[in-house]
Amino acid sequence: MRYEYKYIVHNSKMEHLRKMILPFVDVDQFAESGGKNQYTVRSIYFDTPGYDFYYEKVDGIKNRKKVRLRGYDEENDDNTVFFEIKRKYDIPIVKYRAPVTFRDAQLMLKEKSINGSVLFKDTFPKGTENAVRFFYQVFSKNLRPVVLIIYEREAYLSKFDSTVRITFDKNLRSKGYPSIQELYQEERIKATLADHFILEVKFNRSFPGWLNPMISQFSLRKQSASKYVISMDANKIVNRITKSKIYTRSKWFNS
Repeated sequence: MRYEYKYIVHNSKMEHLRKMILPFVDVDQFAESGGKNQYTVRSIYFDTPGYDFYYEKVDGIKNRKKVRLRGYDEENDDNTVFFEIKRKYDIPIVKYRAPVTFRDAQLMLKEKSINGSVLFKDTFPKGTENAVRFFYQVFSKNLRPVVLIIYEREAYLSKFDSTVRITFDKNLRSKGYPSIQELYQEERIKATLADHFILEVKFNRSFPGWLNPMISQFSLRKQSASKYVISMDANKIVNRITKSKIYTRSKWFNS
């Protein structure tokens, strides 16, 4: 089980906060490898025709899920991307991931078949099982892509507990109704959280005590900061007042 605490922070506090946490953390290897201490996260989120996953979140349903295709950095057909289901049971979070190449991900969704393309990696021994979970959700619930979400992630690991991960998610931007091929594209993308970034603290056992004084000093408040809901609202995909169930046509694949 994993826990996530989130805070929306003004960009003016970023540099000071970074300097304060650096004595307690190491740069995450994935962020460090690019030479910029950050990497780009790209996700296409799926939802039902009635936006059930969106309403599960905004209505505060304790047991809920998100279904998405996630990739990183720049486009390459051989890039590894992930079919993901992120489930939340009250507070703990469980994530199911299946790694595939971007080329195979497009083909699998188009053909509606797992077709043996899940990559066999030691870190994902249940990749095929998780791909089955993903496709079950997509096709049993008639899921469609509803929003593309992109941001830069600056990531750190605690020096005292390797399960503690702290991220600054910056420059959040999004686009409604993407095709699968648009995972790595940024045409007609829209800035989504102006002048702010999202601080996330993820841990398995206990919240890091050394971080508490910094949270207090910056007057940060733990809150809901769902990039999915923020981006859906910014793109006006759902009329929350009328709870519109009208599903705007989206095109999975370019003709």
